[in-house]
Amino acid sequence: MSDRALAVVRAGALTTVQDRGRPGHAHLGVPRSGALDAPAAALVNRLVGNPPDAAVLETTLNGCAVRPRSTITVAVGGAPCPVTVDGRAVAWGAPVHVPAGALLDVGPAASGVRSYVAVAGGIAVEPVLGSRSTDLLSGLGPAPLTDGTVLPLGHVPAPHTRVDVAPQPAPPAELILRVTLGPRDDWFTPDAIRTFLSRAYRVSPASNRIGLRTDGPVLKRARPGELPSEGMVLGAVQVPPDGRPVVFLADHPTTGGYPVIGVVRPVDLPSLAQAVPGTPIHFVAVRRR
Repeated sequence: MSDRALAVVRAGALTTVQDRGRPGHAHLGVPRSGALDAPAAALVNRLVGNPPDAAVLETTLNGCAVRPRSTITVAVGGAPCPVTVDGRAVAWGAPVHVPAGALLDVGPAASGVRSYVAVAGGIAVEPVLGSRSTDLLSGLGPAPLTDGTVLPLGHVPAPHTRVDVAPQPAPPAELILRVTLGPRDDWFTPDAIRTFLSRAYRVSPASNRIGLRTDGPVLKRARPGELPSEGMVLGAVQVPPDGRPVVFLADHPTTGGYPVIGVVRPVDLPSLAQAVPGTPIHFVAVRRR
């Protein structure tokens, strides 16, 4: 294998390869996937001179450690965390040069959930349906990292003008999610709709890349029975039989049979990637466009 590669020394709780995902294949049962915090992934790519769609590493909670076979430039962003090279502290949120054979350690998130590691040239695993993203639901793309995995790297982009650091939003203290009600809000009682839009929920520890689960008041249905399976979209707020909303994220199923009470605006979804369990959630209705 070329010396343009990373050897995984510590894979962490869950580290995956992610890019902008593979939209446009829902009719084949393939989720979109891609980085949950897309702005953070795009920013670390920018810091190392990659195009915004280059593949990066997405870590969960306790980071990862890798050893490059050649000198590389990296940037770590998303959830703030300690970053070291051979035990020496280096900058988070800025480009860093890592010599060949040195150990780059991305530590546990100090706040937030997911950190992003961009390497100049990008992670060059084989694309599937036009994307290098790991899809935990369908199994498409590369498997989640394990200790000893070797990841190929792309060619370093041409020299460019870049900034040394860039402002990054802090992980959210609370989530304000704008939702368009429907298409199945008529499956819920008027009291349930009022509860959904007025009471606070909290992020459940059971959340993952498929969906953000909530703890909070139960939403009662206005009618019995179940729906036939129908198409699901990114940001759909599905209400399973326990009555607590689930917001579908990047690896969500493309169909589902539980009623969707509303759909979260896409611009509000990246913050969900960094919301730790217990973070308050408020759903706010906006008009249909």
